Amino acid sequence: MDIRKVKKLIELLEESNISEIEIQEGEESVRITRHPNGTEQPQAAAPAWPAPAPAAPAAPATAPAAEVESADDGPTYQGQPIVSPMVGTFYRAPAPGAQVFVEVGQSVKKGETVCIVEAMKMMNQIEADRDGVVEAILVEDGEPVEFEQPMVVIS
Repeated sequence: MDIRKVKKLIELLEESNISEIEIQEGEESVRITRHPNGTEQPQAAAPAWPAPAPAAPAAPATAPAAEVESADDGPTYQGQPIVSPMVGTFYRAPAPGAQVFVEVGQSVKKGETVCIVEAMKMMNQIEADRDGVVEAILVEDGEPVEFEQPMVVIS
């Protein structure tokens, strides 16, 4: 990729309200991220499916509420939900036909991947923010999720 193009992308990023941009030309790709609060976050090139890319912590991974109620006014859960940090598609496994990351009743450790949210062809691993047991999986595999929508409940 031409360095002049990269410089132009940086200039466009600085002149706009956009905090991140990724461009792909053939097999080459570049991601430029701006963090106005001065915190540096790790950046990684986007691998092709089925290998998921690390999640960019753009939003808190959990909601502060202690109880989560499903959209159909079904059961109420006592655990803490892991919410989607972005709009995208929810996946329980790293690839079609592969073993799912977690099941209801399974113990998880902080930092363990519990699901993937695909957004703009990027596979973002969503990790448990604490140790616990999976109490519920609130979204079906392949369903769309909204920003801050509860996906998995850990108690």
